[in-house]
Amino acid sequence: MENFIAYNPVNLHFGKNILSSLGKTLKEYGNRVLLVYGKGSVKKSGLYDRIMKDLKAQGFDVCEYGGIKSNPVIEDVDAAAAIGREHQVDVILAVGGGSVIDSSKIISVAIPVPNPGWDFFTGKAKAEKAIPLVAILTLAATGTEMNPFAVVSNHATGQKSAFGSPLTFPKHSFLDPELTLTVPRDYTAFGVADLIAHCFEAWFGIGDTTLTDRFVISIVKEAMEYGPQLMSDLQNYEYREKIMFAATMALNGMTMYGRSTGDWGVHSAGHSLSLLYDVPHGASLTIVYPAWMRHFKDRIENRIVQLGAGLFDETLTAGETINRIEAFFKSLGCPIRLSDLNIPGDHRQPLFESMVHNKVNGGNVKMKEEDYWGLIGLYL
Repeated sequence: MENFIAYNPVNLHFGKNILSSLGKTLKEYGNRVLLVYGKGSVKKSGLYDRIMKDLKAQGFDVCEYGGIKSNPVIEDVDAAAAIGREHQVDVILAVGGGSVIDSSKIISVAIPVPNPGWDFFTGKAKAEKAIPLVAILTLAATGTEMNPFAVVSNHATGQKSAFGSPLTFPKHSFLDPELTLTVPRDYTAFGVADLIAHCFEAWFGIGDTTLTDRFVISIVKEAMEYGPQLMSDLQNYEYREKIMFAATMALNGMTMYGRSTGDWGVHSAGHSLSLLYDVPHGASLTIVYPAWMRHFKDRIENRIVQLGAGLFDETLTAGETINRIEAFFKSLGCPIRLSDLNIPGDHRQPLFESMVHNKVNGGNVKMKEEDYWGLIGLYL
């Protein structure tokens, strides 16, 4: 087991009607609120009107930035930060899924400084102060509601990158599973796949930690049991609740206790699919993960076999384990090849160049350029 420090300061509010304490929570930080949300689902569901009515009734001064994309971009971060700066906001309220909350994390550290948001990703700016962030989660997937990490794209530089700081943990995150009942079938499936992929990234990291391995197996088995049931009954609160809880636990730090690093090579490779073709994040992972395991099978065979035994309660070869995982992703309705998305053109060279440019690599399983070609060949 590797040495580790466990730290997570997020106040997590979980369950039905937990938004009743939202106003009291926001008042802890001030009266001027920057409301950040996505491209329409928050308004279609009625949640936007509900929140605005409550905030105005409680005397909050609200400015807003809407339109965060599902694959968030740095231009939206900079535009929202400018609004926050202009209105001298006291607190940010992020309402949405991972893209909105990730963007708001960078907005929170960008408001106090004149730097563009991308400077935090390149190291030109350091996070020294942050506007407090309160999140309302509407999509169970990324786990961003209980961690400090944010991933944003910069199409001008051809990069998709991650940033994290102790300052970018949300102060409070509100998780009411009822708010996910309107999530459509495809994004529900991508969310289940995303939380499983987060567990796998920890599993293939560095560190021999049996108890943490059991955490990983338990979270993935929960998703594999209730994910298909949810796909058959999208309005079922109990299933939504179980998946939402699993997604948060998958990336709040507990799957990394006793490890010095996860791998994250699959996420790194998947970012190229999102950059080039706007593939939803969860969908990129179901394409890349089986290919990654197949390509590196000889190097990580024992861990794949252990994973199969834990997930399926029987002795399987590495190849059989990979096939079962791929079949599960397919059963959810997720793509397992890039061709499943019907994107025209020859993708080999653009993908290779993007992977080189973004220095795609893993924290444990290192990649060379010949590995890029091997991966691309397996997931086209």
